Amino acid sequence: MREAIPLLGGYIPVAISFGLISAQAGFSTIETLAISTLIYAGASQFLFVGMIASGSPLWLTVAMTLLINVRHVVYAPNIASWLPKSRWWPWLMHGLTDQVFALAHSRLPQLPEHQRVGWFLGAALLAWFSWIAGSLLGAVGGEWLTSRWPLLGEVMPFALPALFVVLIVPRFTSRRWAAALGVSIAIALLCTLTGLTNIGIPLAAACGALCFYLVRLPETIAPRKGGHP
Repeated sequence: MREAIPLLGGYIPVAISFGLISAQAGFSTIETLAISTLIYAGASQFLFVGMIASGSPLWLTVAMTLLINVRHVVYAPNIASWLPKSRWWPWLMHGLTDQVFALAHSRLPQLPEHQRVGWFLGAALLAWFSWIAGSLLGAVGGEWLTSRWPLLGEVMPFALPALFVVLIVPRFTSRRWAAALGVSIAIALLCTLTGLTNIGIPLAAACGALCFYLVRLPETIAPRKGGHP
């Protein structure tokens, strides 16, 4: 739990933003807490609430929520080799979020095998409870916060994009990753400016992935002559 404390800086603001948006969309506090407890999927929760509030069919809402969460199919195999056998893993995988994955990916290999289940349990529980608490705060007190500090209402909707920006920025130290991310950003912006916002996300993601696998560049950016490595 101690090692997962820095994650709260990303979880709580985004959770407060979700709680506020959920309440504004007509969901009750109990429904908001149920979504954060059971779905617990960050970006997918924003999509879920928005689509339900706009009257989208339930099957389409569920399909789009699962589509965004399909990234977890990539996460799990990347840490599977470090997971000792335990009957608890199927339950603990509910706590596998973007941030917990990033922390586990770097930390699990450093731990003795017998400590890994307990470490993951502590990190996942802290992240999960902080997300639920932030959602509750946003649902109950979000309107009061934004009325008292209007600028907060302008900033909070950017909390989720900011969180993902923080996750991808370190990848710009690699030429190959920088090329792939640059292509994704450019296509997403182009689609947004031309009004093709719905197709922008999958198209940009697909083009970025294609660029990553087709373009072969040195993995790291070489230091300048006379500079430090």
